[in-house]
Amino acid sequence: MKEATGELNLTVITVIAIAAIAAIFYAFVWPALKDRMAKSTCAAECGCETNIASYDSGECECSNNDTQDACGNAD
Repeated sequence: MKEATGELNLTVITVIAIAAIAAIFYAFVWPALKDRMAKSTCAAECGCETNIASYDSGECECSNNDTQDACGNAD
């Protein structure tokens, strides 16, 4: 019976550790990935030729700029 209790304790610790890792991922890593994907999509919509993509307000806004394109490349 002691062996079964030890295995149950190890299972509980493992489940708690996985939940903690998932919580850290969703609290810190996912928002950064989501923001980067949105900015990348916005830049693709504006095009990398002559436009600057802005995604600060939650909406994709494109504007012309002669010194830098939407992909961040200097002319």
